[in-house]
Amino acid sequence: MRSIGMDVHRSFAQVAIHEDGITAKSFRLELEHDTVVAFGKDLRADDEVVLEATGNTAAIVRLLTPFVARVVIANPMQVKAIAHARVKTDKVDAAILAQLHAAGFLPEVWAADDDTLALRRLVSERVAVVRSIRRAKSRVHAVLHANLIPKYEGHLFGKGGRRWLAKAPLPKTERDLLARHLDELDWLNGRLATLETALIRFSLDDPRMRKLMSVAGISSVIATAVVASIGDIGRFASPEKLASYFGLTPRVRQSGDRGAIHGRITKQGNATARTMLVEAAWSAASVPGPLRSFFLRIKDRKGANVAAVATARKIATLIWTLLAKEEPYRWARPAFVAMKMRKLELRAGASKQHGNKPGPGRDYWIKEIRHREMELVANAEASYARMVEAWRDKPPKPKPT
Repeated sequence: MRSIGMDVHRSFAQVAIHEDGITAKSFRLELEHDTVVAFGKDLRADDEVVLEATGNTAAIVRLLTPFVARVVIANPMQVKAIAHARVKTDKVDAAILAQLHAAGFLPEVWAADDDTLALRRLVSERVAVVRSIRRAKSRVHAVLHANLIPKYEGHLFGKGGRRWLAKAPLPKTERDLLARHLDELDWLNGRLATLETALIRFSLDDPRMRKLMSVAGISSVIATAVVASIGDIGRFASPEKLASYFGLTPRVRQSGDRGAIHGRITKQGNATARTMLVEAAWSAASVPGPLRSFFLRIKDRKGANVAAVATARKIATLIWTLLAKEEPYRWARPAFVAMKMRKLELRAGASKQHGNKPGPGRDYWIKEIRHREMELVANAEASYARMVEAWRDKPPKPKPT
């Protein structure tokens, strides 16, 4: 078996072929579709190709997989820590990748399947559009600020705010600039609506996402971002590993006889999914339930921001339990979840139901059922608070003599 290392760049890759303990061949490969396919055809069926995770890795993996035994994706952060060298060139990097893999020391990462990659691209595109919308709104505010226009009391980009903007006393050039910003904003909002419709359809068709959306605070956008980041839940052996993957675990420093020092969260891993989980934590903190009780307990000791991050980690643990053990969420509100799903179906293009036949989300609008569900989760929140108080009152264990 040969180990073939590829140091990948934007338009080319440096290739090193490791065989019988030595680097037998090294050359440069242009990263074009036909060139990569021709390179794959020249490889042996028992070869193993290794490359670091980067922007065009997925395409290279897809093209080379039919021709070799394995295509291995390496974790670039860990490779850098293992194989730091004073002489760093493309040839050296490619050879190190091949040598580490041949020796069995290469830190691998999971290669996502095509469906997961497609979902990740949709999620990333939505994040980019939301960021562009934020910038467009900031430019509108900048035009108003530059012309001494007072702040509008209300939603500036709603119907009332648009009418107010149309009457704002601005010079012609500034008004034309404002109109261009608003046109861009309208176009971006339309693009966002299209992307969110596609994501909603994904979430309704995937049982994993439907299960996650039964948790208070997890919307279709959050569910799709989290599932896209996770991919196969089987690659995480425990909830702690999933929380670490999201970068929600603290940094730890320990050496010698000194005790461990825990710092801020690592923030390594998928930043989009981590941000979504923190948003879910803030939403969960606003409705009755065990998650709000947990949030309030941390908030009393360390403040709201720390409590939100801690609750996000708790939600990550809950997500692992729901997906890995295939258990339903115990504190889901059935009527609320049914209404939530029906609203998503309508946004995805489902037809409205008319007549006397009750719809799937009817129960939520019956006051008695809605209040009964709220009472159930409120009792769960109170029970969690009582359990924590009893735990606090427990005397400390005596120190061994």
